[in-house]
Amino acid sequence: MKKLIAMAVILGLCFNMAVSAKTVSSESDISDINEPLSVSVSSSAIGQKLDIKAKSVILMEPNTKKILYEDNADEKLSPASITKIMSLLLVMEAIDRGEFDLETVVTASKHACSMGGSQIWLEENESMTVDDLLKATVIASANDACVCLGEFVAGSEEGFVALMNERAKELGMNNTTFKNCTGLDAEGHLTSAYDVAVMSSELIKHDLIKNYSTVWMESLRNGESELVNTNKLVRFYKGTTGLKTGTTSVAKYCLSATAERDNLELVAVVMAGETSNDRFEGAKKLLDYGFANYSFEKIEAKLNKNSIPIEKGVKKEIEIKAEEALNLLLPKLNKADIKQVVEINENITAPIKKGDVLGTVKIYSGETEVGDIKIIADETVKKLDFAQIIRFIVNGIFKL
Repeated sequence: MKKLIAMAVILGLCFNMAVSAKTVSSESDISDINEPLSVSVSSSAIGQKLDIKAKSVILMEPNTKKILYEDNADEKLSPASITKIMSLLLVMEAIDRGEFDLETVVTASKHACSMGGSQIWLEENESMTVDDLLKATVIASANDACVCLGEFVAGSEEGFVALMNERAKELGMNNTTFKNCTGLDAEGHLTSAYDVAVMSSELIKHDLIKNYSTVWMESLRNGESELVNTNKLVRFYKGTTGLKTGTTSVAKYCLSATAERDNLELVAVVMAGETSNDRFEGAKKLLDYGFANYSFEKIEAKLNKNSIPIEKGVKKEIEIKAEEALNLLLPKLNKADIKQVVEINENITAPIKKGDVLGTVKIYSGETEVGDIKIIADETVKKLDFAQIIRFIVNGIFKL
């Protein structure tokens, strides 16, 4: 009966996309899933306020964790299914540790099958691979699949939630307390837009997640079950790499959106939007703002010489080089304002090993230091010992 009801709810959606499916799982409201985003591009400059209809928002660059825009980003709010970002992070880390792989088969428990909400209607003792459970969790926000994975990692949902809270503390998510791994409303189950951006930044370090979060449609059970991504940015926003939607009556409409253009990746979080459209349009405005105003600049150190003097060495000079180029996140308006200052250490004395730091190239944007590149020895120079001193003196005498 549940499958028949689900079919009826989703038939209109699937008709528009010319897809025939027996079962499609989704969040409670995907009525706007086929509606394109607005074509306008946010032209707001740095410092201007964005018109976003949500209680809390943030835009973060995930590598540096630099906040590019925020509004009420630390308020504790119900997160709905964006909770699953932490659940997925723990699964990815377990895979990285070699505890299991994508082809590992997991058996659904009675508890996992009792979740309700977004689901793929797992039946008790039904078996699925980790790969299929990840598809269901990421693409369709399936609560039963998520709990199934959590129980497999930690033995129980309670144990898994304890791991989630422990990992949150490690990441400095001070406004977060998880009560379950799905995001179903529960008293005290809270996080903040900032914390969501932090855990999203950590999750997208795992390239594997993007194999799922960038998929618009997928199937399970040999095509019997069709999954439709609840994040319509995947379909309508250039460069989208994920990540997770969330909807409940308490949390309202939430979204953590990730996108990448020209080597710049961004995380945009919208919490407690009044409508589904509010979260998607809000995330689009945040991402547009980031891509319009910021870029990564590859800065290579400029050394005016390849060697410097060294004292008490078997050579009078030692060869040097700069470490790898520095990628800096900068406002686009500041690109032409980059300066470099070379600082060599004083009294460089042998012995020196190849790779030892001998100085620094400091990078400035205007008057502000924004990074540095180490200057290192490109060879090993031994200390001049007594026997070598005598040999040099003798050689000098015979050359006269």
